[in-house]
Amino acid sequence: MNEIFLDTETTGLSFKDGHRIVEIACIETKELIPTGNVFHRLINPCRSVPDEAFKIHGFSEEFLSDKETFDKIADDFLNFVKGKKIIIHNANFDIGFINGELDLIKKELIENKFVVDSLDLARNKFPGASNSLDALCKKFSIDLSRRFKHNALLDCELLREVYINLVDAKEPKFNLLSNNLEQKIIHNKNYNKDIVNISDDEIKLHKEFLKKELKKNFY
Repeated sequence: MNEIFLDTETTGLSFKDGHRIVEIACIETKELIPTGNVFHRLINPCRSVPDEAFKIHGFSEEFLSDKETFDKIADDFLNFVKGKKIIIHNANFDIGFINGELDLIKKELIENKFVVDSLDLARNKFPGASNSLDALCKKFSIDLSRRFKHNALLDCELLREVYINLVDAKEPKFNLLSNNLEQKIIHNKNYNKDIVNISDDEIKLHKEFLKKELKKNFY
């Protein structure tokens, strides 16, 4: 099962209070390695954006006014996350908004069985400590220099790095060789074929050099 790292930005703290999603981002991974598949949308919330929310993400009502509404992107979103493990930091917040939006347009809701909350993992691992995404990035020495404002797509990237540390997984290594390229290398018999022969005089000079240099105190 592939993983989805998901984050949203909203107009406020509660869907029940009339707030809406303004940005949603998902990064797909396989065994925590990005597949290159990304879902990212800015969304017209069809309402005002309070100053408190604008200060956090920087999306104004005017800027969002020509973006698609959630109902227009819902099917693409559901198809992107379907059948995949969804990893979210403070999942109750994001799932509350997403399912609220989906319920309004009579679409299937996200089931909790597919959701992993990295905040719960962090609280179990570091009880009593601050476990915000920023705090965890600092704890794990993850670069935050690009995070001037909250941005759902960037936060997904940061969350992947945090999650790898939370589950004590080794940083996945990218397979830089495609199968075709790998086969070409395996069947190419000419690589590294030349053998360099060292003469007796060169060996002798090398030994004399080592004896001379090792007598020096480099420290």
